[in-house]
Amino acid sequence: MSSIPVPLFPRVARVARVASISAHRRLPALLIVSGVLLSGCATPQNPDPIESVNRKTFALNEGIDKVVLKPVATAYKTGVPTPVRSGVTNFFSNLGDPWSGANLLLQGRFKDGLSDFARFGTNSTVGLLGFMDVATGWGLPRHGDGFSDTLGVWGVGGGAYVVLPLFGPSDLRSTASIPVNSYGSLTGQLEDAGARNAFTIVSMVDKRANLLDVTKMIDEVALDKYLFVRDAYLQRRAQREADRSGAPRTDGDAPKSDAAERETTKP
Repeated sequence: MSSIPVPLFPRVARVARVASISAHRRLPALLIVSGVLLSGCATPQNPDPIESVNRKTFALNEGIDKVVLKPVATAYKTGVPTPVRSGVTNFFSNLGDPWSGANLLLQGRFKDGLSDFARFGTNSTVGLLGFMDVATGWGLPRHGDGFSDTLGVWGVGGGAYVVLPLFGPSDLRSTASIPVNSYGSLTGQLEDAGARNAFTIVSMVDKRANLLDVTKMIDEVALDKYLFVRDAYLQRRAQREADRSGAPRTDGDAPKSDAAERETTKP
């Protein structure tokens, strides 16, 4: 059983401090920025109007991932038993359920919202602080809604596709939702900065470890990784919006820029 390289932890901590938003100190300024972003959230004909800028940010994120996140996530996946890693994933998923429930209530989906609160209560008690997902087996599925989903229900379009430093694929609506999601989350309520950073570090490593197989597949099949990731993001957004509206939508219905007409997978 291998151990996680200790020298990499300071690097991950620095990345986490940048990625972690201090809700209590930055919320007013970020809400102003959110308002500006939301004013431009009508979904454009070309969903990726700043592709050249996005590609540079994408390359930056790939470099950070290669040097910092991927090595730590690989060591974590190799050195930590699967049941423990599953418990960590369940724990962080459980922390997000109350915020999901609140957003579902704001969307008018009262049954699903109450279900998420019941799910949180069940997993936090019977599920040992959320390390075990008992609720799913009891008919309380996870919805995972955030404020961006709520804005979508309220009629705010997704807006242009953007790649954020460290955060990765996003759009204007999701970007504007970051400070609200941060403030509304349970981890965002932690007063101690050290505790917030610790939660952020473990959550980042856990999420990256869960994506190792997916990113390996993308590296193997994608001719243009940027286009592959972007189109997957836009298709997922289109499907979530279709699910909320009840209208069926196929992957081919997702908006694409002219560049997306090029072949994106290796033969």
